[in-house]
Amino acid sequence: MEFEPVIGLEVHAQLRSDSKIFCSCSTQFGAGPNTHTCPVCLGMPGVLPILNRKVVEFTIKMALATHCRINRENSFARKNYFYPDLPKGYQISQYAYPLAEAGGIEVEGDENRKCIGITRIHMEEDAGKLIHDEHFPASYVDLNRTGVPLIEIVSEPDIRSAEEAAAYLRRIHEILVYLEICDGNMEEGSFRCDANVSLRPRGQEEFGTRAELKNMNSFRNVQRALEYEIKRQQYVLEAGGEVIQETRLWDDAQGVTISMRGKEEAHDYRYFPDPDLVTIVISDAWIEEIRGTMPELPLEKRERFLRDYQIPPYDAGVLTASRALADYYEEVVRLCGQPKVASNWVMGDILRFLKEDKRDIRDCPIPAASLAEMIRLIEDGAISGKMAKEVSEEMYRTGKPPQTVITEKGLVQITDAGALAAVIAEIMAANPTQLAQYRGGKDKLFGFFVGQVMKATQGKANPQLINDLLKKMLP
Repeated sequence: MEFEPVIGLEVHAQLRSDSKIFCSCSTQFGAGPNTHTCPVCLGMPGVLPILNRKVVEFTIKMALATHCRINRENSFARKNYFYPDLPKGYQISQYAYPLAEAGGIEVEGDENRKCIGITRIHMEEDAGKLIHDEHFPASYVDLNRTGVPLIEIVSEPDIRSAEEAAAYLRRIHEILVYLEICDGNMEEGSFRCDANVSLRPRGQEEFGTRAELKNMNSFRNVQRALEYEIKRQQYVLEAGGEVIQETRLWDDAQGVTISMRGKEEAHDYRYFPDPDLVTIVISDAWIEEIRGTMPELPLEKRERFLRDYQIPPYDAGVLTASRALADYYEEVVRLCGQPKVASNWVMGDILRFLKEDKRDIRDCPIPAASLAEMIRLIEDGAISGKMAKEVSEEMYRTGKPPQTVITEKGLVQITDAGALAAVIAEIMAANPTQLAQYRGGKDKLFGFFVGQVMKATQGKANPQLINDLLKKMLP
């Protein structure tokens, strides 16, 4: 029997507000344990939460970017469960009345582009973090993360392969970072994903029994975990067994999923409206105000780059991977007017320099204006492409503009035809054997003479001018 996977993803994204969702404590990562806490986020008796307006604004932005319906009235609920890193014994979330519902985004599917539906986007607070001692049978709790604002983005079960799941996850991550509402740092837990996966006989409408996968901290691990779980469930079903509804952890070292506990249902959390928080009322005017601040999103930007700059799809994909990189590229193009040449330099040397130093494009020592100026100097024949490699390295190392580097290193290209003709005449006179062989039909020796001219001029001669002069003087 042929089985079909049915996958839905639950993405938790930490919002980039300076303070927590219901108190003024800092959300900064990396502080000492339990230093960013207060009676509100610790759930002390008698305290009252106050909603952070910025959190609502950021959630509306994500709702608009994913074409969701924004509920003009929505409210918070208490999700009750016990865990050592949850000091109140409940998590403030949204349940019956989320902020946004019924959206979707397009991704590259297994065969062509497809729309993955989004069930809901809701706001909630994060829990704390347990730190397990490897050398002593004890665990410690750090509550700095308690109350940090999250949005949960729940997809429809529209995903049919591990590859589609990874593509959807990358698109969600890309949108969040473009909107500048989440830094997308998976290592710090700013972007996390749980997956629900089940199998059913192909053609069957009814879903199979699902397992929830947790502990996946990279796009690669999400894809690997889903691939493994699909094979595991298929093996169980083909052997005549039944898949158990449960939560499973991904073990990256072993490359397997491991049973953790039975899967909770909504009723297990005993949701009820939070009595300390009033209903949120969102006006049409506020939504339109936020819509006016929305940036061009990555998919639309990619399509515009293809249309306006006539660069290959691969180039457009790389250059729009981040909003800052796209802005840098567009500024270079605006100043030099050479889209493909600019693409080659940004994707090649600039990104290579940054990768080697583990730096972001926003910290690039070569401003867009300097790169554009260097490209113009190449086009004008002032320097060769080979010289430009040396110039760009020095520009990156020192931050100096290209003309300063060229002057200091004496890299001005020789474009005087008379001077080059004299050099060629000397080389011809010094290499009579090779000259005779070339004139006798050994055409490959043309490259020998080009190399000799470049050596004599220390690589400063204009390559095109060398070729033109040699073609006239060698025959």
